[in-house]
Amino acid sequence: MKTIDRWFEDIEVGERRETVGRTITEADIVLHAGQTGDFFPHHMDAEWMATQPAGRRIAHGTLILSVAVGMTAGDINPQAMSYGYDRIRFIRPVFIGDTIRVTAEITEWADHPQRPDAGYVHELVSVVNQHGETVMVLTHLYLVNRRRTA
Repeated sequence: MKTIDRWFEDIEVGERRETVGRTITEADIVLHAGQTGDFFPHHMDAEWMATQPAGRRIAHGTLILSVAVGMTAGDINPQAMSYGYDRIRFIRPVFIGDTIRVTAEITEWADHPQRPDAGYVHELVSVVNQHGETVMVLTHLYLVNRRRTA
């Protein structure tokens, strides 16, 4: 990773980046269950899930959220920080062995209502599986510093 200064004024609507794939493993699911305490049978009980419509265990939505956001983390920008996530939707299940890829696109930016030295940047994050099916979408909000004016 490298550090790059990207100020609010440097970011343009329509900028887009894509990740390589990452395969979700049983270890990912087990570790996430242990970290969160979410041992819901949809994630942990293969025999029970065999009797359910999905037919097999599914990854936690919060696991896919965490992995997807991590996949988009690249160069360090000291002028920006994550402000939060909006409109998170888990559209399709992700199964053990599925490979996900992430696309992130700047969709809008806006002035900060109380801080003239910063603005908000909205990034649409889309996660697809190996079949090209969208499994999750969300909006990642960033708080980004403006350049100082004398």
